[in-house]
This record gives sequence, C-alpha cells and structure tokens, in this order.
Amino acid sequence: MAGARRAGSITKRCECRGEDGKRLGAKCPQLGKKSHGAYQLQQEIPPKADGTRRIFRRTGYATVKDAQSDLDKLRAVLDLIEDGDDEERATQVGDVLAQASRERAPIPDAGEVKRRLAGGVRLDSDMTVGEWLDSWLAAKKTRRRTTSSYESHIRVHLKPGLGNKRLDRLTIAHVQAFFDAIDDKNENAAAQNQARREQEARCKWGKPGKPPAEVSQQLAIEREKLAAMPPYQHITGPATKQRIRATLRAALNGAIRKQLITFNAAEWVELESGKRPKAKLWTPANIAYWERTGEKPSPVMVYTPQQAGQFLDEAVKSRLYAYYHLLLFRGLRRGEGVGQEWVHIDLDAGILTPTRALVVDNWEVYEDELKTEESVAPIALDSETVAVLRAHRVQQLAERDAWNRYAAEERAKGKDVADWVDTGKVFTEPDGTWLHPEKVSEEFRRIVERAGLPPVNLRDCRHLAATLVHAAGGDIHAVRATLRHATIQLTSDTYTEFLPEVDRQIAERAAALVPRARRSVEQPPAEEGPPAAEDDDVESADGGGGEAGAAA
Repeated sequence: MAGARRAGSITKRCECRGEDGKRLGAKCPQLGKKSHGAYQLQQEIPPKADGTRRIFRRTGYATVKDAQSDLDKLRAVLDLIEDGDDEERATQVGDVLAQASRERAPIPDAGEVKRRLAGGVRLDSDMTVGEWLDSWLAAKKTRRRTTSSYESHIRVHLKPGLGNKRLDRLTIAHVQAFFDAIDDKNENAAAQNQARREQEARCKWGKPGKPPAEVSQQLAIEREKLAAMPPYQHITGPATKQRIRATLRAALNGAIRKQLITFNAAEWVELESGKRPKAKLWTPANIAYWERTGEKPSPVMVYTPQQAGQFLDEAVKSRLYAYYHLLLFRGLRRGEGVGQEWVHIDLDAGILTPTRALVVDNWEVYEDELKTEESVAPIALDSETVAVLRAHRVQQLAERDAWNRYAAEERAKGKDVADWVDTGKVFTEPDGTWLHPEKVSEEFRRIVERAGLPPVNLRDCRHLAATLVHAAGGDIHAVRATLRHATIQLTSDTYTEFLPEVDRQIAERAAALVPRARRSVEQPPAEEGPPAAEDDDVESADGGGGEAGAAA
C-alpha cells in the first residue's frame, strides 16, 4: 500500500465567484497575491471496505508551511501501512483519517496510531474508562479478597465518577476533579450527620422519670423532624481514597501495557495522606467528648485494662467467650479467629499457629490463606488463655453431643437434620458448621452495649492486645511478634498506644536513674533537724539511702 500510495498535493484556492455565481478557482486574477486565498491539501487515503476511493481534503491554511506540516503528518500515518498488510488494517487507517477530515479534527499522531494497531484495538474505538475497568477487572487473576476490593472501588466510586470519560483522553484534571468531588460529598455528609446528631439530642428527655405532657408533645414533634431527615451518610476517608487511586492506577497501568494509552493520569493527583489513624484510649476525657458530641475522638479507640476487664466480665455469659478472650489477649484478626483449627493449637505447649482465615464477600464466607507470610507464625498462650480454650473444647464437645441427640430426634420425626459437622474449627455454629465472621461482630457489639462501655470495633481488639503487651513490659519487638507484622515500622506507627499509667511509671524510673546531691527546688523543704552526716550525703548522692534515695 505504501509504494502504491499516490502523492498528496498542496494548492491555493479562493472563494471568489464570477457573474454566473460559479467559483473562479485557478482563473481568479487575484490568486497570485500572497494575501489572497488560502492553501489546501489533498491526499488519497485507503479506500472503504467496499473499494470506494477516498480523498482527505483540508483547506484554510494561511501558509504553505502550515499545509505541508499536516501533509507530513498524514503521510507518517499512511506509512504505517506496509506492503502485504491485510486490507482490514488499511481500512482502519483510512476510516480514522476520513473521520478526522469530516470532523475537522486534528490529524492523529502516527505514534499513537501505531500503538493502537499493535494493541489490537480499533483506531476509531471510543472505549470509555468504565468499559476498560470492566474489561480489566474481568481479566484479573488476583486473590478473591483483592479482586472484591477492586470491584467495590469500581462499582461504587470509579464508574460513577469517571466511567463516561474516553480512556485515551483521561487527564490529571479529570482524576483530580473526581477526588475533589468526593471531598465535597464528604463535607455535605459531615454536615448532614452533625445535623442529625443535634436533632437526636433534641429528641431525648435526659432526666429521670416520665417527662411532663407538654415536654412529651414537644419530643414527639422533634422525633417527627428526625424521621424526615436523611440517614447517616458514609464518609470516604483518606485511606479509602488512597486505595481507590491505587485501583485506578493499576487499571491504567494495564491499559498502558495493552498500548491503549501512554500516560497514567492517576499517578499525579494530589491526595491527603492515607496513613493509618493512631489509636486512642477511652480515657474519661475522651468518653466525655464522645458523650457530648456523639463522635469518637479517633476512628480507632481502645479500651483501658479496666474497661477490657469489664467487657470480659460481661462476655463470659456468651458461648463465644473464648473467642473474645483470645482476640483481646493475643491479637488475632477476626477472620483468623473464626478460621482457627484445633490441629494448629498445642495446649500442652501453650502454642497457637494461625494458618487459615474465613473471609466475607457479600455475606458469602470462603476460606483463604492469611494476609502475609509473617501472619503464619506461632503465638504463645498464657496459662489463663490455655484454660479458657480447654473449657471451650469441653463446651464444644457437649454441644456436639447435644446436637447429635437433637438431630436423631428430628430424623425420627421424618425431618432431614444432619449430624454435627466436624469442620475442625475451634469456633463454630452449634451444629459444627463454620461461624460467620459477621456474627461474632454482632455479638461483640451486643456485649459492649450490655456492659455499658463506649463503642469500639472488633478489629480494635488487636490494638488492645498490643497495648496490654506493652503495659506488661513488652517492648515494640514483643508487640510485633504478637501481632505478626511484616515490619517493625508498621507496629510502631499504627498499633501501639502507651497507657498513661505506664508512661508515668517509665518517667519515674527514668528520673530515678539520675543521682542527685540535693533535692529539686520544686520539692517542699524538709523539716528542720540535725544536719545529715557526710556519709549520708554520699549515700544519698548514690541513690542508695537518705531522703534523696527515698524520693527516687
């Protein structure tokens, strides 16, 4: 095709017409003047699929140089069609050039056309971001939980916000505007949520006993207003936005590998940091703030040891007490806890090794490998936890026998009830089947409410476990070993929350390490008495006796 292509041409034309109304064309006497008329180019391009010849024409160029520049671009595209190429390839090139001619669009870049041809994508493709995201997701070979996360980001955020954009025309500005729109939506949601909290406060009597009739009437009016308000809106936090961008970035990188685009717009948008929030203790001040505003001081809240004991005292009434005891003290993740198997627990040695997890995907539960290689590491069990697990095993065997008796009775009545299922799991339903992870979360919330404690999430039990290890004297490495983190940095940045009492003890021990010859001026003067002996002064300076030593 390249050798057979006819050369293009550049001519000058004007719109002058004679008395008959016809355009004069080359007969125009003014055509020789530089300022008269305009230059045009024409170039034969590949024919239609039915063999009809096509000519690319464009006029309106002020100079020959401008016309020649576009003609060179045309020829560069046509040079991509080599002798021996199939007719479909040549027709595609002709189609995209004919479309540019009709729409007066810029002549396509030869390099972009070449990439599209190599990628097997039609040159006239108007693939949108949404269509590419669907195609990319369908071809992913990632783990199920990762793919499910991608699907959620695409369905909830990316397709509604960017799905209608042309893939090859997606810019940084488009992506930045998308995330700015999320921020605007967050602001509106926060305002609505605050208004609802304030209205809920107006719906409460707040005093002992039944309110007077006139107050009851006003409360009823306020409750009607509350019912008319929108429900609490979800806030898309910084960490979630970072994960959404990661999904878009991965999808666009896939498009680059397919040579559909050459630039990843998601790489350059500016987002606030998506660092994990620091955990905070439910101190009296934080509880007061929560009671006053309805907001938790941090997304991650952790019980003090006293509050943890209060929770466990209430949880002991639950058949899942051993589960919560294990999570609070040993820091297992929710899915690891319900996925734990008896075969990987050595109660005599006091060792537990997580190996599998039960994961929820749209309420469906499936078994999966653990999050990281470091997660599959043995965890030491204290004697109390071992005793709790032994008692739980006795309870589970009793449940098995009770279920089998029940199943036999039901089958005698003609009902189809199976015997207890031996899944090997430590924590199960009464019939032995897998325990749904969300059920332990629901039971956890019920226990928290019954215990009269401020709210925490079940996953925050890992933070509590880290806090308890540190409070018991364990350093950051001991915390990392318990939580089975890949790096010490992750442990330090995210999971450790120093207890105020422990901090004060550390401060006192640090101060005691420094020998002093005399008391600090901040201390009240001692009662007058006989002067200290010289030996006493020396002994006090060493921190071994005297008033200074006692103070230390």
